[in-house]
Order: sequence, then structure tokens, then C-alpha cells
Amino acid sequence: MFDLSELERAHGIVGQAVPPTPAHAWPLLGQRLGADVVVKHENHTPIGAFKVRGGLVYLDRLKRERPNLPGIISATRGNHGQSLAFAARRHGVAAVIYVPKGNSVEKNRAMRAFGAELVEHGEDFQDAREEAERRAQFTGLHMVPSFHPDLVLGVATYALELFRTAPDLDVLYVPIGQGSGICGCIMARDLLGRKTEIVGVQSTEAPSYALSFAAGKIVTTETSDTLADGMATRVPVPEALDIIRKGASRIVQVTDDEVAAAIRAYWTDTHNLAEGAGAAPLAAALQEKTRLAGRQVGLVLSGGNIDFDLFRKWVTPKGAVADKVTV
Repeated sequence: MFDLSELERAHGIVGQAVPPTPAHAWPLLGQRLGADVVVKHENHTPIGAFKVRGGLVYLDRLKRERPNLPGIISATRGNHGQSLAFAARRHGVAAVIYVPKGNSVEKNRAMRAFGAELVEHGEDFQDAREEAERRAQFTGLHMVPSFHPDLVLGVATYALELFRTAPDLDVLYVPIGQGSGICGCIMARDLLGRKTEIVGVQSTEAPSYALSFAAGKIVTTETSDTLADGMATRVPVPEALDIIRKGASRIVQVTDDEVAAAIRAYWTDTHNLAEGAGAAPLAAALQEKTRLAGRQVGLVLSGGNIDFDLFRKWVTPKGAVADKVTV
């Protein structure tokens, strides 16, 4: 898909707008897991999520190849749309973003604040994406997919930073939405010659990639009713699945309750607020705690964009208490 020199150039493009994000070792998380833990803080970007990297690289090439581009259009549950709106504004390009009805209020507000025209359509991401594709056909706007080599190249820059900061990671847990993040990690690992095991994470309520990984072929689901909206995918991307099947060791499924516990653990142990997809890797690691003893564990905190109302209702329900660390 790309080579190391292309990845280095992409890192330079991203770096014009996004400084390298920190990779911190948190002792309390280490105690919780019984392992050495490094967290890659992609919640510390200008949009609060890793996706910004892909949008910057995608728009850089698109604008060079099509300088008179009238605008772009895409669909999202939030972070992909914020990424495109952020990058489009930097390049002076109009952006139209479709979201499903009932989408994150705060992510919607952020996309509008970055200058996007926001359209609500359908019951889930798949409905919104199909409508955006239809509109693109008669408006002349460029349809930006949720998975594309340039998007993978862009988000792989966080993995480049991580593997150079923490070259001895034994295992890295990565959430899966449409697949750009985990594919970027696999590509960067292989290009750098690292031996890190990469484990994907999906919701039990939206397990299309996990089911496809196990079946060796595309398996779709009828619903994607997880509260972790960054993982709410019903239809896998074939190109992404191919990379994941070749480069990941397995995909762990986590429940919404496990994700909520991981969000609480991030807050109590690091005072970082994680969105559902961002906390999912920690939830998976906690599920697999017994196999991690004494290992170097990497966790991708892919974003921190969680609505306050959702946080209050889901993560801090009445009677909930902070999870205790067992030492």
C-alpha cells in the first residue's frame, strides 16, 4: 500500500498541523493489568482523535491533483467527519458530511464548528454513507470513503511515532471501526521490522470484522447498536479485512459494560477521558489480563470525544463506583 519513505513524507504533512502525540507509561494501569503499559494518546490531537491524520494526508493529495475541486462529501459517526472538515478548512475546500439520526450531539457541533455542512440521514452509519454516495453522483462533490490508502497512510503516522518511542512492545491493542487505524498499525509495524503482536478490538454489538476474520470472508450484520459509536460498523471493507487477516493475530470482542469500565479506569488511573472506541483496547486487555503478565503492552487511546450526556448515562450510571485496582 505504501513504503517507509511515503510514510515519512506523510508524517511531515501531518506534522504541519498535528504535533506528535504522547505515549505515556501509566503505573496504575500497569498495576491493573499486571504488565508494563504504554498508552498512545491520540485523544491529544486538534480534533481529539487519530482520524485527523488521515484527513490531512487525503486532502493534501486530492488538492494537488484536483486544484479546482468544488468540495468533498462523506459520511461519519463523528471523528472521520471532523478530520475531513478540519483538513478541508485548511485547504479552502467545502465539506458536506452526512451523519445518522441521533448521532453524537457534540461531534455534530464540532464538525459544524470546523466549517462542514452537516446532514442527518438514516438510522445508522451505513444508511448515511449510502445517501452521501447518491448525493455525490449528482452534485460533483468528491466522495471521500471511510477507508482509502491515503487515509491509512495518514493514520499510520501515529503508529510510526509509537513504534519508534516504544520499540519493544510485545502486543498492541487497536480498536476497529472501518479499519484504517489497525491497518495503519500493521503497515507501520511491518515497514519498521517490529515483531509486535497486533490485536483488533470490536464491540459484541457490532462484530462484523470479528465475524469476518473468523470466517475468512465478508460477514455483515443487521445492526450495530453499540454505545461505542466509533466501532459501530455493519459492513466490513474487503481491502481492510485482507490486511487485518494477514497482519493481526486475533480480534477480541468487548461488551458495552466492559468499555464503560475501561473508560472509568482511564479516568481514575490517568485522568484522561476516553470515548468508547478509545477505551475498547483497554477493555480487551483487561479481558485478556492473564495472558499479559510481564509483557510490554500498547494501548491505542484513539479518541476522547464522548458526549457528556452519554458519559453520564452510560459510564456513570446511578450507583456506579470507581473500579478498584488490585495489586
